[in-house]
Amino acid sequence: MILSIPSPTVSGFSIGPLQIHFYALCLIAGIIAAWVIGLRRWKARGGEQEDFETIVLWAIPIGIVGARFYHVMTHLGDYFAPGVNPWSVFFIWEGGIAIYGAIGFGALGALVACRRRGVRFGAFGDALAPGLAVAQALGRWGNWFNQELYGLPTDLPWGLEIDLAHRAPGFEQYATFHPTFLYESLWNLAVAGILVLVDRRFRMGRGKLLALYVALYTFGRFFTEGIRLDYSYDVFGPIRFNQAMAGLFFVVALGVLLWMLRARPGRDEGVDLPGAPTAASGRFAADAAEGDQFKTAPHPTAEESAGVPPVETPSSGTEPETSPTPDA
Repeated sequence: MILSIPSPTVSGFSIGPLQIHFYALCLIAGIIAAWVIGLRRWKARGGEQEDFETIVLWAIPIGIVGARFYHVMTHLGDYFAPGVNPWSVFFIWEGGIAIYGAIGFGALGALVACRRRGVRFGAFGDALAPGLAVAQALGRWGNWFNQELYGLPTDLPWGLEIDLAHRAPGFEQYATFHPTFLYESLWNLAVAGILVLVDRRFRMGRGKLLALYVALYTFGRFFTEGIRLDYSYDVFGPIRFNQAMAGLFFVVALGVLLWMLRARPGRDEGVDLPGAPTAASGRFAADAAEGDQFKTAPHPTAEESAGVPPVETPSSGTEPETSPTPDA
């Protein structure tokens, strides 16, 4: 091959006893990008930074748990087969997370946090959607460092070189493969751009931009998933399980989007739920009420402490002065 994409020769580095994986760094970079982009868009819609950060800090750990749960449930044979340590389901550092589980469980965590904070989940999802696409674009480069999740063999100039130790069984004779990580990364960047342009043009709101993100992402994922060589538990004949799930999510997201365009047109007037306190009025009311508990009455004077009644002094000008009455 005259032209091809080389794969990295290392997948991480060590700092003392700590092993740092480039895959993890790509995921962290994606989280930071989604945070920064989402926070900026959230503030532009009138949201408070504290609300955004609280919701994200709920969504991230729950999303990680969901990503692992989905992967394990769709690869049970890798963790509960004879001779396999079943406790390996918790060894997330060995790899094995799924984006569908991350988004689904993360959305559930965000929904709960939005209710607790009194803000609209749809507004939060619309603000975060472009950042999620950028995060996925960055995270996919972790697969490049690990030489994994590549596609069918190809002799195209952008074929990805895969070391013999990482080639799928039955494809050892091939040297270059479709770089599905690159296809997905570029598609996710395109999705982010489309979402921003559509939002500026049509002022999408009430969760419609989030639905559009899911529809666009799963549309592209359906095709990249179809050419991947990594093992999948096929339950739909020649269609890979994750490819079938991508098609299902696309249909559902598209249907939800079309329904919302008719039933919930326009954008939310604000990010707060109806009846929920706003940041200026009720969100800090508890702090104000707590401060009122420390207010005390004025300290008594020395005369009041001794039991001497106060002497009333007439105000000047309230009553006219009179001459003393002479003795009769």
